[in-house]
Amino acid sequence: MNKASGDGPLLQVENLSVAFRDRVVAQDINFSIGRGETLALVGESGSGKSVTALSILKLLPPAGHHPSGRILFQGEDLMKASPNKLREVRGDRIAMIFQEPMTSLNPLHRIERQLIETLTLHRKLQRGAARKEALELLKLVQIGDAEKRMSAFPHELSGGQRQRVMIAMALANNPDLLIADEPTTAVDVTIQAQLFKLLLELQRELGMAILLITHDLGLVRNVAREVCVMQNGVIVERSETETLFRNPQHPYTRHLLAAQPQPKGELRTGGSEIMSAKNLKVWFPIKAGVLRRVVGHVKAVDGIDIDVREGETIGIVGESGSGKTTLALGLLRLVESEGAILFMGRNIEKLKRWDLRPVRREMQIVFQDPYGSLSPRLSVGEIVSEGLDVHGLMKDEGERDAAVVAALKEVGLDPETRHRYPHEFSGGQRQRIAVARALILKPKLIVLDEPTSALDMSVQAQIVDLLRDLQKKHGFTYFFISHDLRVIRAMSDRVIVMRNGKVVEKGTANQIFEAPQEDYTKALLAAALHMEVAHLEAIRQ
Repeated sequence: MNKASGDGPLLQVENLSVAFRDRVVAQDINFSIGRGETLALVGESGSGKSVTALSILKLLPPAGHHPSGRILFQGEDLMKASPNKLREVRGDRIAMIFQEPMTSLNPLHRIERQLIETLTLHRKLQRGAARKEALELLKLVQIGDAEKRMSAFPHELSGGQRQRVMIAMALANNPDLLIADEPTTAVDVTIQAQLFKLLLELQRELGMAILLITHDLGLVRNVAREVCVMQNGVIVERSETETLFRNPQHPYTRHLLAAQPQPKGELRTGGSEIMSAKNLKVWFPIKAGVLRRVVGHVKAVDGIDIDVREGETIGIVGESGSGKTTLALGLLRLVESEGAILFMGRNIEKLKRWDLRPVRREMQIVFQDPYGSLSPRLSVGEIVSEGLDVHGLMKDEGERDAAVVAALKEVGLDPETRHRYPHEFSGGQRQRIAVARALILKPKLIVLDEPTSALDMSVQAQIVDLLRDLQKKHGFTYFFISHDLRVIRAMSDRVIVMRNGKVVEKGTANQIFEAPQEDYTKALLAAALHMEVAHLEAIRQ
């Protein structure tokens, strides 16, 4: 039973400003949300979306403060609320789902303990009753084998399962308002569709309002009634969703709507073969018992044949756990594998670590997370030049510095920034640094593992354009791994669709996107291109 009652908006934000010390990052923010409604705050990184959402629960870091504004929740100004009152509201009447569940869930505690803590803190349930309620919550968010998952640690769950646990924790106390801050950025398109279908069903059942923070405009169109577009800390446009998509008024809104990676023009499938694998397998042992005997295997990659030609891009798609990244790591000999692997005509399957070193110069990788893949202790210059040092390619410091300057210019960064550190850059800039680190060695093959998934739409388009330009200039060969089929189509010549460690379907990009043969591929395309709009609308009504 929801706790909201009375007339008027559930939440009303009036003339809110947010500052960190003397720097104002959001100003004159005004919006309201009614009971059972969904409002989306949309904008690029740094636009002020998340600090606005955190302000509602007064969760800003110590340096943050509010020069002006009121936040009225059921008529009560939370800006003036006492610490005890805020503790009552947080997690009970207003709940929040954060972007990255791995940093939001305690890695040292089992799922059961984390769910029970929420229930005992706010609802004063005894442990037995709280455990029973926690189990029902996991079933409510459709986690399979819920009893077994209760005893799991967060790292033992997939991304989609972790996010479902976060939703369960948020819904534990039947909140009136759910704040969802980029809740599906890190999960696959099919999981994203499932999670929002679930949220909309629960919204209808519980009557709660949702404040959605996102940069995914396709998602917004399917789930939100009203949209506020933010730029540089200011709401530049506010409109009902369909009106905004049909007739955007502000230039920035039009820019966001146009910031979609465009399909690749002429496909390239010729050229000499640069890498191939036959019957490649990557099996991880499952051990059990006191003696830790092997009782089975997780077949992450199970007998795959693959080839890639010089200058082309192979797109690899599939859900979490399908084996996409493991396939790439196996090809690069970064995990133990079975099966013949030929690189530039040479069998590298049996090469020892030392013999692999000169080969590794020709094979580079750009990882998904531009935050975690760059050392915070090294300057940008040291990060980009690390490969030069490992392979002993530069004669002196001057030559090394000149190579770093050239690499940064190629990826569109000011060379003067080479003396700064990763935390001083945006997500898109960090990903450019990661690309510079790979291309400075002038490799033949680059693996791009979800390089745009954590980035805003417009920044995604910029990175896609950058990668295509670099490929055209240098003739790079790419393995491009992603769950975003729009980005895959923009980058790929050929596409491989994976599921449960096997190839479900493969062909040219045009064949896969225009005439898919397998039901699984069709389901991926339907989820990615938001073709379930009618179904989602039916749920919402």
